[in-house]
Amino acid sequence: MHAYKVLYRIQPLFEGSIMNAINRFTHLTDRPALTEIDQLVRQQLAPHTISIDRKGLYPGDFMHALGQQGAYRFHLASQQPDSGSDFTQAISAMESVSRECMSTGFCVWCQDALAWYLEHADDTSVRDLWLPQISSGKQLGGTGLSNAMKHFASIEPLKIHVQRVEGGYLANGTLPWVSNLGPDHVFAAIFQLEGSSRNIMALTRCDQPGFSLQQCAEFTALEGSGTYACHFKDSFIPDQQVISHEVSTLIPRIRSGFVLLQMGMGLGVIQGCIDIMHSMRETHQHVNGFLDDQPETLEVALSDARKATALLGQEVTSDASNELFADVLQLRYGASELALRASQAAMLHAGARGYLADAPAQRKLRESYFVAIVTPAMKHIRKELQRLQAA
Repeated sequence: MHAYKVLYRIQPLFEGSIMNAINRFTHLTDRPALTEIDQLVRQQLAPHTISIDRKGLYPGDFMHALGQQGAYRFHLASQQPDSGSDFTQAISAMESVSRECMSTGFCVWCQDALAWYLEHADDTSVRDLWLPQISSGKQLGGTGLSNAMKHFASIEPLKIHVQRVEGGYLANGTLPWVSNLGPDHVFAAIFQLEGSSRNIMALTRCDQPGFSLQQCAEFTALEGSGTYACHFKDSFIPDQQVISHEVSTLIPRIRSGFVLLQMGMGLGVIQGCIDIMHSMRETHQHVNGFLDDQPETLEVALSDARKATALLGQEVTSDASNELFADVLQLRYGASELALRASQAAMLHAGARGYLADAPAQRKLRESYFVAIVTPAMKHIRKELQRLQAA
């Protein structure tokens, strides 16, 4: 095979954050065609984008419809007839959604991540019980792993504790922010087993006894993401909902996929910003041409980011190494930087029009900051990379 080296053409943007080189694959795609999903976004999501952003409308119908198109199972070998996993397709579907509305794109990531955990369940009977419903979009759900990922990076303690009882666990505590939730949803979280150093991962049903959802404070963006505080009060979690009784063996297998899937949000926001810049050309290019960042320059960096994502996507299902995880983190960090750069450029190209309350440019600006702060945030990534380099 010919070596492919990941090179970004906006060097100041990625300096110090992108891998030096990855020399493994040559047949890399840019963005695969997802005609049906693109059409679904235009017809069933775009008319509601402003209401999702401004009024906190949760796009439940769209999320179900997207699952019917197969968007949540591209990356799941167990749910494919040929037992193949295609992270590029999964991320590209999320990109299509995030290009229009990243609040909904975030919900897609939550659904994809939840399915990814179940794909790696210790007990295949647990996987087989829950994953078909989640991967098809019949059952919607989220991921409560922000707390756990920060815990494993020594940023904060685990917030939910469980006691072993006959047939399962009793859970107590509060997770402040879990997304893509509703009264009939499910989500995965990691719990500290009392009296032990062992942690477990399990599903929680939002309608199970001893569990309640509480509306969070109003956010500046992502209002339609179904984000709630999750309260456990002697809530029983049966063994049939336990994804792993020993999380230490699970995390290395899921962490790279967990982070790489987030590229769908970042790539979508970047493409949406480029779309805005192009839309201003007919009326404002005579003055926008003086701005430093032009869409063509960002398009080159975006194309390279997609190719790097596709490259790493070929490895996350079989490589649990620290080296791969570091590469994924570096790419994810670069996506945050590029999203921030692209959203600022889109605002400057849009000018006063971008400052209107319903303008796509200001929405993409707010969304880009979420790309940079969602777990793992940029500061979290830097901390984790330092740990990996010292190991």
